[in-house]
Amino acid sequence: MQPLPQNNRLLSLDFLRGLTMVFLTLESTLLFEHLRPAVAGTWGAPILNEFTHHPWHGLHFWDLVQPTFMFVAGTALAFSMNKRRKEMTWNQTFVKILKRCFWLFFWGVLDYAVRKTGLSFELWDVLTQLSFTTLVAFLIMDFPIAVQLFVSFLCLLIPELLYRYAHVPGFDQPFVDQHNFGNYVDTLLMNKINHDGWVAINCISTSCHTIWGVLAGKILLSSRTGAQKMRYLLISCAVLLVLGFGLDAAGITPIIKRIATSSFVLASGGYCVLFLAICYWWIDIKMHRRWLVFFTWFGMNSIFIYLFFEIVGDRWFTEYILTITGGLFGFINVPLVAASILGALVVFALEAARLRFLFKKKVFFKI
Repeated sequence: MQPLPQNNRLLSLDFLRGLTMVFLTLESTLLFEHLRPAVAGTWGAPILNEFTHHPWHGLHFWDLVQPTFMFVAGTALAFSMNKRRKEMTWNQTFVKILKRCFWLFFWGVLDYAVRKTGLSFELWDVLTQLSFTTLVAFLIMDFPIAVQLFVSFLCLLIPELLYRYAHVPGFDQPFVDQHNFGNYVDTLLMNKINHDGWVAINCISTSCHTIWGVLAGKILLSSRTGAQKMRYLLISCAVLLVLGFGLDAAGITPIIKRIATSSFVLASGGYCVLFLAICYWWIDIKMHRRWLVFFTWFGMNSIFIYLFFEIVGDRWFTEYILTITGGLFGFINVPLVAASILGALVVFALEAARLRFLFKKKVFFKI
């Protein structure tokens, strides 16, 4: 592949967004699930285990994917608003953001709405969460940095206090699955509790990821040198990681992704900043730009591919292709595990080809 032409886009941001979507797309093809029996009992098993959510108290690599998705959305918001403010008034941009948040909410609800048992109303999808965090980040992004940081830490403090001090019978154990305040709110909003422990009010604390993404974007948009920008990013990364893991190690607040505790948000936020800093240093400072096109296919149509594999893929496409590949590989006696892995890669290749086609035709789905 030829390197992308240099333009005004922050290529490291496109890459990080694309890499995040590549991981999510691979997971949607059931590749990681099919790899599990192949690596069982080998050195690969602990590595593959990192591509699952931690069951409760702890942190896996896969727990960082959604925070990165929301963090990158904040960084992209800073860049898009920087351009739009030169062409539109604040009121006009506010209306656009409201429309965007509405559609994020709509698609997030629709993603979970159709079940085999009928229609369902659920608020646990990342797009639903992002509709809230985007609006919060936008409303404060013109305020001084100190104000934005204060609001972000307020977003951490409010759920922390509610979990600890809102004594609702049966839901008064702050960090216990199925018995915490977040579960109680879900019974009010949806009349149900997620059996995997996810809660809707995660959108409050995870607003920090999008707010911090906006702040990181402003750093990268500034007139500072590349070295100065890296210094700001790495210091921010270190502070967030120390705070997050420090709260957990001290026994104050455990790192729990499923209810987005303050320690989890801080630690995962630190990793998000680190990922962006590494990508920015390697791609935009050191100018290593080969092989970026592939990730750009995913990054520039991230909403499309997410909705495709969540709605179409999950309900029809993936199973349909795996059935075809399973039958074909069965004819030539390919072992079942190998056939399943190859089938997942075929699904991924077909989805990548679809994104390549859209990219070549300059068709980009935006909300």
